[in-house]
Amino acid sequence: MSSKKKHRGWPEAPEPLPVPVVDNHAHLPVLDDDGAPVDELDVALPPGEAPLSTAQQLARAAATGVARVLTVGCDVPSLQGSVDLAHAHPEVAAALAIHPNEAPLHAGVREVAPDGLDPAVRDHHELSLDEAIAAVAELARDVRVVAVGESGLDFFRTGEEGRAHQLRAFREHIALAKELGKPLQIHDREAHAEVVDVLLADGAPERTVFHCFSGDVDLARTCAEHGWYASFAGPVTFKSNDPLRAALRALPPELVLVETDAPYLTPAPYRGHPNAPYVMPITVRTVAEQLGLGLAQTCERLTANTDAVYGTW
Repeated sequence: MSSKKKHRGWPEAPEPLPVPVVDNHAHLPVLDDDGAPVDELDVALPPGEAPLSTAQQLARAAATGVARVLTVGCDVPSLQGSVDLAHAHPEVAAALAIHPNEAPLHAGVREVAPDGLDPAVRDHHELSLDEAIAAVAELARDVRVVAVGESGLDFFRTGEEGRAHQLRAFREHIALAKELGKPLQIHDREAHAEVVDVLLADGAPERTVFHCFSGDVDLARTCAEHGWYASFAGPVTFKSNDPLRAALRALPPELVLVETDAPYLTPAPYRGHPNAPYVMPITVRTVAEQLGLGLAQTCERLTANTDAVYGTW
């Protein structure tokens, strides 16, 4: 059986939403000084089908009712480019951090991950973890940066040796968010209890968001208890994800957000295809069904929640 990735093109545009919404977390394409993308798509496109530029993505998003996008720079090469995108496009704001899977690499850890993958070491990992976080702290003061994130813990992609460095980076990002008075976007993968323990021990920022919420009903209830937001992406549409939909139903609607995490986590029926903000209405419709609200009411609620967390831009 071939190990080559299948060629899957961009999803068809869904029916537009009746009220505009905001993609709370995406990774819009950031280009280097030579005009090449900093990061390549993990999904192979069919021959002759090109990646979508930021301008194309925003135009498609607007046509389906996704009026604004929060783009996330979470490694050193994408930090400045994400800020530049936010300044170049009024529909875009930025969030910045060092991703938890990046933190151990900056600390010199080169262990094989629990998922069996070797670490993807790149030139920018020559910077120390302190230097990388300092770069975030400097750029995060920009007015177009509305959040610190994504930062947190990932025990799926990082082994025992790297966890201490993830933890240190997470705590420094928490402190930075509180210093700047900006919300925190959390990356939490197979580390729910540990993430909650850190937030309670260090004191969560006033506005705290679990990006791509992947917890169960218990975590949803913990979020509700502390006023933490949960942002749902494409996995909430997957047929096998009844526990995630149950967690969504356990949350008060005023704590629910929606995102794409584009170009990843494309909703059903396009799982395995590249994702983009214009595809988010599929996820919004699932959220509306699970909350038991009308589609227009859900869109209004989601936009109000976004503005409560990040402000308007």
